[in-house]
Amino acid sequence: MKIAVVGSNGQLGTDVVVEYQKAGEETAALTHADIDISSLESTRSALSGIRPGVIVNTAAMHHVENCEKEPLRAYEVNALGARNLAIVARELDAKLVHVSTDYVFDGAKHQPYVEEDRAAPLNVYGNTKLAGEAFLQGLAEKYFIVRTSALYGKSPCRAKGGRNFVDLMLKLAAERDEVRVVDDEVVSPTSTAELAKQIVILGRTNHYGLYHATAEGSCSWYEFAREIFELEGVKTKLSVASANEFPSKVPRPKYAVLENHAFKALGLNSFQPWEDGLRTYLKSKHRLN
Repeated sequence: MKIAVVGSNGQLGTDVVVEYQKAGEETAALTHADIDISSLESTRSALSGIRPGVIVNTAAMHHVENCEKEPLRAYEVNALGARNLAIVARELDAKLVHVSTDYVFDGAKHQPYVEEDRAAPLNVYGNTKLAGEAFLQGLAEKYFIVRTSALYGKSPCRAKGGRNFVDLMLKLAAERDEVRVVDDEVVSPTSTAELAKQIVILGRTNHYGLYHATAEGSCSWYEFAREIFELEGVKTKLSVASANEFPSKVPRPKYAVLENHAFKALGLNSFQPWEDGLRTYLKSKHRLN
């Protein structure tokens, strides 16, 4: 079966391509030069020539501040892009795996969110991603919506200046006497390599629907940084930043923890605790270096 990975040169897309190739699947890696998902014509043309059995969409406009500045463009990519992929997937009788976000929630629950919880986005990014989910649910026949959180991986995240949180913390630690990080936002740091493996597992099933897909457990950004420093033996001082030290221009959920309830109900959950995922990532970085 052919696999088409949209956004294949992104942080997650790169690992999805790798995992499908490891599995021996014929994989078409599509970048923005190959397909513009905000255009139905471009989407149909690119995918009709491949005729994949599974389409994995990792493409998105996910720079939160830029989404606020360009809401129409964010809607075109995150919502209409999902619509166009759903239409073409249905025409090709293909399965569609679509990656969504924890930002569809407002964080007010203060307990891990399950798939049945009501969404209430706080910003343009979350709203456009939720709209994309609605298009899939209304138009696609064979779809998997996969919500995830706080991704990091070996490939650069272009929307965030090329560095993920782990690499940024190590860079700052090498440059400064003290690193300050907020502790009022709680997430489940998730390795793109682990998420890619879970996507491959899910795409082989016919269990269509909505899934939460994150590493097990949760932590604040400060606790995440502390674990990074401890594992790497970093001696730079790490401190908790004050609430107003890094003011955000865009509201974000303070509690963005997802529970992989649907995966666990099916016996398909493959995620490790977030600490173990971080150890695996850091070991991989050292092998590459």
